[in-house]
Amino acid sequence: MAPMLVVTLADLTYRFRQFLIAVLGAGVVFALALLMAGLVNGFTTETAQTVGGVGADRWVLTVGSNGRIAAVGVFPEADVARIARMPGVRRSDPLVILPTQVLRTTGGDITVNVVGVRVGGLGDPQATAGGDLTGNDQVVVDVRSGVAVGSHVLLGSTRFRVVGQVENRTLLAGTPMVYVPIGDAQRLALGGRPLVTAAVTTGVPTSVPPGLRVLTNQAVEQSTLAALGPAVSSINNTKLLMWAISGIIVAALVYVSALQRVRDFAVLKALGSSSMALFFSLALQAILVALAAALFAMIASQFMDGLFQQPVSIPTGAFVALPVVAVAVGLLASLVALRQATGADPAAAFGG
Repeated sequence: MAPMLVVTLADLTYRFRQFLIAVLGAGVVFALALLMAGLVNGFTTETAQTVGGVGADRWVLTVGSNGRIAAVGVFPEADVARIARMPGVRRSDPLVILPTQVLRTTGGDITVNVVGVRVGGLGDPQATAGGDLTGNDQVVVDVRSGVAVGSHVLLGSTRFRVVGQVENRTLLAGTPMVYVPIGDAQRLALGGRPLVTAAVTTGVPTSVPPGLRVLTNQAVEQSTLAALGPAVSSINNTKLLMWAISGIIVAALVYVSALQRVRDFAVLKALGSSSMALFFSLALQAILVALAAALFAMIASQFMDGLFQQPVSIPTGAFVALPVVAVAVGLLASLVALRQATGADPAAAFGG
């Protein structure tokens, strides 16, 4: 087996450019597959950051919203005060969450999710740049909106001044959150009526008014993510397609290599090498190429997440799984050249 290893590595060196092209091609595809995993994980990460950033122990939503904070189910703001008086509740604050609103800026229109908060209450974000909300006609924006502190924007017909920025506050595939005082949110979309879409609490309410339900942060996250189910399925299917394409690239390389080495195989067979040893040579080449492509992908993917507008968070498990997938791809790819290796005629080593 050792001589076969030497022959295999020598062939890799001899056809270096050919193998390098395959490594780069398969590597880019592997990197895209990693990014697909990062996109799916990004949905979970952004939802957890946005929901968890409110700082609540429990969410109270309408039964009809099915636990989704992006579903606008309203109830009287007076219920928030009733919930605050429930046993087990230390604090209760209202939220008005308005998905897919248009934020008009000097640079163009931006789709955002508006969150109306009680200034100083749960959900009122702590700015990472600029300042916090202090009164009406002010807005704090996520940095992904690209809107600078001190600029002015329009929500509906109301002009707001951007007083601060926050980070990692997006929802529904990277749509930035913008935060305004709750009265402004009510005027924006609820006709100024004292209605809210959620109450958030510290402590756990033992009961709530009729038509409402109490949910944990985890339940809210899972229900909100359910709205992205078709997108997640499509991305996962695309990831599988990427694996297949990378396999085709490696398989094409191994097959061409096998065609070019038919006489070499004949000589090796004449010298006593078994068909299994010859196949081992091809399989080793394919695995080495696939692993090199995986290594390239791990590095390249760190610089490619800027291709996407939404958050990309590649899970550690994807990096761990990639070498395993690469080995599997290499083994499967080497099967396409099995006949070339095992079918070599030793007599061809001495013929024309």
